Amino acid sequence: MGKANQDKNRCALNSLELTGAVTALANALAYQLNIDEMALLASIFAQLGDTLATIAARENICQQINASKN
Repeated sequence: MGKANQDKNRCALNSLELTGAVTALANALAYQLNIDEMALLASIFAQLGDTLATIAARENICQQINASKN
């Protein structure tokens, strides 16, 4: 798959559709899980989000530093 197709697929849903899909997934999971399982899953996804944000911020800083050297 080419880069143009990858970019197009990443934007297939608009912001409202994306948040609606996430909400639907959360509701479906909540229906199947008990309160302790929901709490654990929520903390896992929070950690995942924080870790991805940290990695993205570091990569962005490194790219800016490398771009300024060129």
